[in-house]
Amino acid sequence: MALLLLVLFFSSLTVGSASASAGESLCTPKSNLIRYWNKEVRNNNHAIAKPTFLLSKASPLSAVDSARFSELAAENALSSQFLAFCASANLFCFPDSSPNLEELIAHTGAVADASGWVQSGIFFRESMLKKGKVLPMPDIKDKMPKRSFLPRSISSKLPFSTTKVSELKKIFHVDDNSTMETMIVKSLNECESAPSPGETKRCVGSAEDMIDFAISVLGRNIVVRSTENFKGSKQNIMIGSVEGINGGKVTQIVSCHQTMFPYLLYHCHSVPKVRVYEVDILDLNSKAKINHGVASCHMHTSDSNPNQAELTIASGPGQIKACHWVVENHLIWTVADLLTS
Repeated sequence: MALLLLVLFFSSLTVGSASASAGESLCTPKSNLIRYWNKEVRNNNHAIAKPTFLLSKASPLSAVDSARFSELAAENALSSQFLAFCASANLFCFPDSSPNLEELIAHTGAVADASGWVQSGIFFRESMLKKGKVLPMPDIKDKMPKRSFLPRSISSKLPFSTTKVSELKKIFHVDDNSTMETMIVKSLNECESAPSPGETKRCVGSAEDMIDFAISVLGRNIVVRSTENFKGSKQNIMIGSVEGINGGKVTQIVSCHQTMFPYLLYHCHSVPKVRVYEVDILDLNSKAKINHGVASCHMHTSDSNPNQAELTIASGPGQIKACHWVVENHLIWTVADLLTS
């Protein structure tokens, strides 16, 4: 009898431990993000898969660490766990030790454009998006350090304002007049800048905040896309199959672009009058598929202020002015294609 009781006792411990582990895994930031997506997004086309890329950027924190750091953030005590926080949350906290950081900061400024964050010199005509066409591919490689989103339970408790730079510097152990300080101030100024006429914008440090912003502009029936990788960069490529999103109709999108910050931060904004394409990118010699890209073609409107590169392509108000590839790890949100019977 004593032996039976002992077996039952240890069995209950094992089951209890397994249940606790299962419960803990269900509360990880990634699991929370999946639940949030299922709750907030209402795809009419149920064949659309979960956004793999967005989920890959979810915080790697465990449920326990997420709760612990959230509590520290609420108490303004994250600074005391700086090293553990940065390592566990996959943050970029030591930029001054990076010899290429100045180049990275310059890169963030080089890609900004009033019509949608594109590098100078990468515009091409919409007519080039035809199977068999050959065109030069610009450098679309993401040159920023790999980082993850913070859970909203943490990001919502952190200061995010040019008036609170000193608090941010304390949290992330930033020295005065350091490259990290320059990076933070530059990003905050960008996020606080006034939107263009008719534009809606927001900087987001959590995937949940990005979903909320996309929904606020486009509604709940949405899908997010990104270019698969950077293969084909800085060489001539051949266009493979081309699919016009929403039947190739002019539509509104939400475009999100990475911004330099200790945690993954995106600058998102609405862009009206755009045609979006998904394109198979082929190696020019072997004709093998090497990438699956997303291209955005913007309308030329009378109130726009195109740069010189765009003017060489634009043909007049109300017409497509220029197309560009979506840079690796940048995102475009659109209304999801409706199912047809």
